[in-house]
Amino acid sequence: MGVFEYRAKRVEGETVTGAVAAPSESVAYDLLKEQQLTIISLKERRESALTKSPLAFLQRVSIKEQVVFARQLAVMINANVPIVKALKILVRQTEKVNFKVIISDILDEVEGGAKFSSALGKYPSVFNNFFVFMVRAGETTGKLDEVLEYLATQKEKDYDLISKMRNAMIYPIVLLGGVLVVGVGLTLFVLPSLLEVFADSGAALPLPTVILIGFVKYARLYWYIGLAAFIGLIVGFVLFKRTPRGRRIIDMIKIKIPVLGQIFRKLYITRFSQSMATLLEAGVPISRSLDISGDIVDNAIYRDMVKETIIQVEAGNSITTVFARTKDMPVMVSQMMAIGEQSGRMDVILKKIADFYSKELENIVANLVILMEPVILMFMGVAVAFLVAAILLPIYNLSNAI
Repeated sequence: MGVFEYRAKRVEGETVTGAVAAPSESVAYDLLKEQQLTIISLKERRESALTKSPLAFLQRVSIKEQVVFARQLAVMINANVPIVKALKILVRQTEKVNFKVIISDILDEVEGGAKFSSALGKYPSVFNNFFVFMVRAGETTGKLDEVLEYLATQKEKDYDLISKMRNAMIYPIVLLGGVLVVGVGLTLFVLPSLLEVFADSGAALPLPTVILIGFVKYARLYWYIGLAAFIGLIVGFVLFKRTPRGRRIIDMIKIKIPVLGQIFRKLYITRFSQSMATLLEAGVPISRSLDISGDIVDNAIYRDMVKETIIQVEAGNSITTVFARTKDMPVMVSQMMAIGEQSGRMDVILKKIADFYSKELENIVANLVILMEPVILMFMGVAVAFLVAAILLPIYNLSNAI
C-alpha cells in the first residue's frame, strides 16, 4: 500500500491538496475521481527501505490459491450467498495462515462498509491492478460472479504458461548444473595432484595441459576473489535493476537479445492483449484499460509505449498511432487493432491477437528447448575433449619418452 500526494480541483473550482492511500497510482486516481475531484497532479510519496515492512514477503500467495479463492467465491455468489458470509466460509476453510489473515482483513473491511474491490486493493502483492479493476467492473455491472470465474480461468492460463516455461528449462538447467559440479570437483580435488606429476616430469607439455595447469593453479589460490567478484556482480545487478534507468536498460536488453528477445516480446504482447480485451469487454474506458494493461505488461519499454498511446487517444487520435511507428510492436498487431477500432470490436480483435501470440509463444519455447539440448551436449563434448586432451597427451608423451 502506497501513499499518493495529489493536487486537485473541486467541482466549485477550489484547488485542494492532500494524500490518499492506495495500492497503485491508478487505484488512487479512481478513489479521487469518486470524490468528484479533477486531478491536477498525482505523485507517489517515496519511502525509504527502512520504513518498508520487513515481513512483506509473508503476504505472498501462490497462483493456485488465488484460483481456488476466486472460483469458490464465484460459485457462492452465483448461489446468492452474501459476500460477507462467503468470505467467512473462505476464512474457515483456508489452510495457509498468511492467506487466512489476508481474507480475514478483507472481510473486516467489507463488513465495515468498504467495497470488495477496495479491500482487495490493500494487497497488491496478491491481487494486482487487473484483478482489482475487473472486480470493480463486476461490482458496477452486477456480474461479480462471472468476473471472478473469468479471473480464475485467466489465472489458470497464466499458471499453465509459466509452468510450461519452467518445465521446459528443467532439463537444460540440470545438464548445466551437472557440468559445473563435475568441473568444480575435478578442479579442486582430482586434477591438482595429477597435473603436479606432469609439471614435475620436466617434459614439454602440450598447450591444453599448460592451460589446464594454469587454470587449476589460479582457481585453487584465488578462488575467493572469483567468489567475491561473482557475489559483487549479483549485488550490483540487483541494485542497478532497482534504478529507473537500470530497469529500462535491462528491459530493453530483454526484447533485443537474439532468440530470447522473441519470447519476451510475444509474452508482453500476449499479456497486453489479454488484459486489454478483458477490461474493454467489462466496460472499462479505453484510457483506463490502457493504463492498467501497461502496468500488467511489466516492461518499461512497452509501458512507455502505452503511456504515449494514452496521450494520443485522449487527444482524439487513433489507438494505433504509437504502435504503428515502433519496431517493438509487430505490424500485424497495429493493423488488426486498427480494424478493431474501425469496426467497434476492439475487444474481439485483441482476444484473437492474444490467442495467436499465446500459441506462438508455446511453440517458440518448445523449439528452444529442443535446440538447447544438442547445444548443451556439444558444449559438454568440447569440455570433455579438452580435459581428455590435457590429461592423455602428456601421458602419451611420457610413455614414448620411456
